Amino acid sequence: MRTDPPSTQTQRPLVATVVATALAAVAVLAVPQPAGAAENAPIGFGAGTTGGGSAAPVTVTTLAAFRAAVTGNAAKVVRVNGLITLSGQVDLGSNTTVLGVGSSSGFTGGGLRIKEETNVVVRNLNISKPLAPSDGVTVQESTKVWIDHNSFSADRTHDKDHYDGLLDINHGSDNVTVSWNTFKDHFKGSLVGHSDNNASEDTGHLKVTYHHNHFSNVHSRIPSLRFGTGHFYDNYVQGAETAVHSRMGAQMLVENNVFRSTAVAVTTNRSSDIDGYANLRGNDLGGAATEVSRVGTFTTAPYSYTAEPASTVVASVTSGAGTGKL
Repeated sequence: MRTDPPSTQTQRPLVATVVATALAAVAVLAVPQPAGAAENAPIGFGAGTTGGGSAAPVTVTTLAAFRAAVTGNAAKVVRVNGLITLSGQVDLGSNTTVLGVGSSSGFTGGGLRIKEETNVVVRNLNISKPLAPSDGVTVQESTKVWIDHNSFSADRTHDKDHYDGLLDINHGSDNVTVSWNTFKDHFKGSLVGHSDNNASEDTGHLKVTYHHNHFSNVHSRIPSLRFGTGHFYDNYVQGAETAVHSRMGAQMLVENNVFRSTAVAVTTNRSSDIDGYANLRGNDLGGAATEVSRVGTFTTAPYSYTAEPASTVVASVTSGAGTGKL
């Protein structure tokens, strides 16, 4: 049975002036920066991720130099200057920040992997055409990751399996924020939880926040989430077949997003034997359908944030997402 969740929530009454004052103070702390402004730290499940912090930056221009610079767990900030061709993926160590120089630096043909690591930041990189079996970025068995202001892309002139995912998060990874990125021209956008058969590793993990991302001409997986907990707010989705996909008991809060030229904005009952859960509020569906078979219990995120209204999301995201905006 498919049912749409209610679009509004009942407000709790104000019970005292002191409560109002306290709530106002919290709201001030959580007010977002102006449209297009880059946060200095992640908001959401990835809060507290610092990467290399204040370590002296090292600038690299070749693949060999990049591989050497990102190895190991010492704090490091690695600046990538230029577009580097990859075959496969490069592993990043813990306590690492990788930062593109300007608006056109990054990687093509492969991607980056964060495997069994913690405290990693990936920002301002162009990552394009990751040939299968490589993803643009893979987060695997890792915690505290911030993926911010990158431009991910491929093409849809090849078979859907010619390239792998643009951003995949799997094997029990946790506490990840994906913010202010662009995802363009691809079949498989962002998969969270790689298999229906991985409950023992993934249950209780895969907590991910997506906010202020722009998905354009991406067919599906925006994102596709198994087992975990996902907060998807203030994103702009154009040209999808199926966008948000919650399955295998995953809990999704889908809030204040804009969908255009999209067939199904949110689904909980496709592709897996067990449905997911979703709560929807404040979205501009733009005529897209919803297929919510189970309304979930994830209604309040466990961190401070303020979701801007859907009416301002397109302007904010189109002006602020992607590379060259830091």
